Amino acid sequence: MQEISPEELGEQLQDDNDGPLVLDIRHQADFEEWHIPGSRHVDVYDELTDDPEQAMEPLSDLPSDEQIVTVCAAGVVSQTATEVLRELGYDAVTLTDGMNGWSRVHRHANVPVDSDDTLVQVARPGKGCLSHVLVSDGEAAVFDPSHYLDEYDTVLEEFHADLVAVFDTHAHADHVSGAAALADRHDVPYYLHPKDALALDATPVGDGQTVTVGSLDIDVVHTPGHSEGSVSFDLEGAALLTGDTLFHDSVGRVELGVEAGIEDSDVEGNAATLYESLQRLLDRPDDALILPAHDPGSPEPPVAATLAEVRERNDDLGRNREAFVEELASDIPDHPPNFERVKRTNVGRESVPEDELAELELGPNNCAAE
Repeated sequence: MQEISPEELGEQLQDDNDGPLVLDIRHQADFEEWHIPGSRHVDVYDELTDDPEQAMEPLSDLPSDEQIVTVCAAGVVSQTATEVLRELGYDAVTLTDGMNGWSRVHRHANVPVDSDDTLVQVARPGKGCLSHVLVSDGEAAVFDPSHYLDEYDTVLEEFHADLVAVFDTHAHADHVSGAAALADRHDVPYYLHPKDALALDATPVGDGQTVTVGSLDIDVVHTPGHSEGSVSFDLEGAALLTGDTLFHDSVGRVELGVEAGIEDSDVEGNAATLYESLQRLLDRPDDALILPAHDPGSPEPPVAATLAEVRERNDDLGRNREAFVEELASDIPDHPPNFERVKRTNVGRESVPEDELAELELGPNNCAAE
């Protein structure tokens, strides 16, 4: 067998000592934009496509005592790389479906929250996405799910819990939400703020509203700025699900909705609104866990930090209002790939065929302001 599944590679990479050498053979620009952390890069894509023998020399200087996993965008050209490496005597295999496959990998772990209930974080390392499953007295709620719905059903089965609600903190711009589909599968409400549910049949949530799951009350805090309908969910002071409003080291961007044609074109106004939203979150208890919807790296769950720790780490929180607005309105990072279509899909203005979703999402997560 000359292939390795993305799931198996993910498990092997969790062991720092025995993991294989991941060899990315894509073009330099593609590698720099998005790659598997720790992978080695040799740009032989054109050689492998045109004349594989030309790739032998640059591929001959690799460790001979490690298994090599070749990676490209979809696992096609990397198969040729694997064949060349095997001819050179290396133990080489191909990552099935390449970076497309890596984007599908999910892992989950319990969050160490100070509560009698259970909170499970589901991480998607290839996209930097984080979603959460709350379990309380046999009932469950899912927050910010990806469109790979089976990942969440697995968690529900593991805890013998019945799904009663699905929430999105906002209309995402970097990945296609699975919230509406998951809610439909289980015939339960899908909660989304009306400002982001522009053309969706969602159950509205608003500031000050409380939704009860099992014995736990979920308080809704409207925290616009990243999007007009962004909300955070307060789990009785023990944890705060902040979506893309507040990350551990940064804050949400303020122009994605504008540039996707979803919101008014007042980026500075959005930044000022986000500043006010953050002030509302910063008055929570110091030991409350901050659980965002994304992590810029390749997250291993659980990704969590107390509010006190976030205050120390996050430079954006130390700026005054004027400096904060100027920084966010002027320093615009690269956009998430295909973000306009992704955003339109998540507010209900575009329908993407299921077989196109994986390709639409390919690429890094760029929803943080820095």
